[in-house]
Amino acid sequence: MDRSASLPSSPSSPSLHTRPAAEPARPPGSSALARAERFVWLSARVLEQRRFAYHFLGGGAEAVETALAAYLGTDGGYGHALDPDLRGPVSQPPHAVHALRVLDGIGRCGGQRVERLCRYLTSVSTPDGALPVCHPSPHGYPAAPWVPSADDPRGDLLTTGPVVGLLHRNEVWHAWLFRATDFCWAAVAALAEGGATARPYEVTAAVAFLDGAPDRARAEAAADRLGRRVREERLIVPPPAPEPAEDRPLAPGPGEPLQVHDIVRTPGSLARRWFTDAEVERSLDALVAAQQEDGGWPPHRRAWTPGATLEWRSVATIEALLTLRAYGRRI
Repeated sequence: MDRSASLPSSPSSPSLHTRPAAEPARPPGSSALARAERFVWLSARVLEQRRFAYHFLGGGAEAVETALAAYLGTDGGYGHALDPDLRGPVSQPPHAVHALRVLDGIGRCGGQRVERLCRYLTSVSTPDGALPVCHPSPHGYPAAPWVPSADDPRGDLLTTGPVVGLLHRNEVWHAWLFRATDFCWAAVAALAEGGATARPYEVTAAVAFLDGAPDRARAEAAADRLGRRVREERLIVPPPAPEPAEDRPLAPGPGEPLQVHDIVRTPGSLARRWFTDAEVERSLDALVAAQQEDGGWPPHRRAWTPGATLEWRSVATIEALLTLRAYGRRI
């Protein structure tokens, strides 16, 4: 489904370096948004520059689509380090997650582009109809050390959950979704009931699925069960007070321990009810405090190569601003 019709219209040929005439120029350092804007123009990829322009400067969706198309493979998937932890041109499921999030954010998650992507997802699915974290590549392109490598990978909620949730959220219909949706329901149930080892990033994937699942009553019930485990086992620990990002300890896995705002990116998420108003506000305070001197936010990834770290920072910066704006925080 193309949701662009429900979004405010934008000029068909916007300039990415200009603002509407009525908007006064912002002096450097005057706001979190102004500092972030400088960081994006100095350091971000073209895709993130155009996403920033779309979300915060009145830019058009077409410019974002054009930048995203540079990562599109001939198989209908995405590659070329769209997800910075996977280098090289080969299409991989994490790139599909990233692409769908971009398309969903601009209201363009539908049409022939997504139909071709679903055919790619079908081609790389595991026997249970799910997506692996990483599909075996014969070329051995560089990847982050935490990315699993296996000749016979298993289906994983980390990739399947967000993809299925985003497709359902945009009312996409494709045969691939039937078994993939069943996989997600089973994986979320096992996660909620303690039948699977819980990783914070897996909780994020479960929430992404539940927030988009079409059976809302079932999704709400599953979210309640999962939320009880999250609280009981302290899988996501609300901060007692804002603390600098560099002072937070690293957990095993790709990055830092997740905070409330990483799970509950918008107030409408089913996971919002897991946390009190005070816990959410403290988490948002921590997010505000995490903006660094150069205007960007740190990524939730361990540094493994300088290029990937810088690319993740621009992604994290846009996500931080969108989260703060969703909660009504001044940016």
